[in-house]
Amino acid sequence: MEVRALASNQPVAPRKVRLVLQMILGRPVEEALTLLEFMPQASARIVWKVVKSAAANAENNFDLNPDALRVKKAVAGDARTLKRFGARSRGRVAPMVKRYSHIEVVVEGEQF
Repeated sequence: MEVRALASNQPVAPRKVRLVLQMILGRPVEEALTLLEFMPQASARIVWKVVKSAAANAENNFDLNPDALRVKKAVAGDARTLKRFGARSRGRVAPMVKRYSHIEVVVEGEQF
């Protein structure tokens, strides 16, 4: 059975999150959490919370065995984009784009 968790509008670019998500794809949840805990990326903390939430959803809402859970799918999609302008030389301006992302993690496992 598949169980998902979603973190919407996280203040990190999807491209940066996808690098972290590739590392945990297909791994058992315990191993993925340990791996995320020691990653230097700032987005690893956000992904850690989403994986933990998906595991808790599976255990509490669907009575799945927490030891048999695996990360089946991990996706980072585009969310809102803040468009700002920053000062440049000679009185000019340049656009700055601050990207946000939606992070979805799907875990699968078997019931007790």
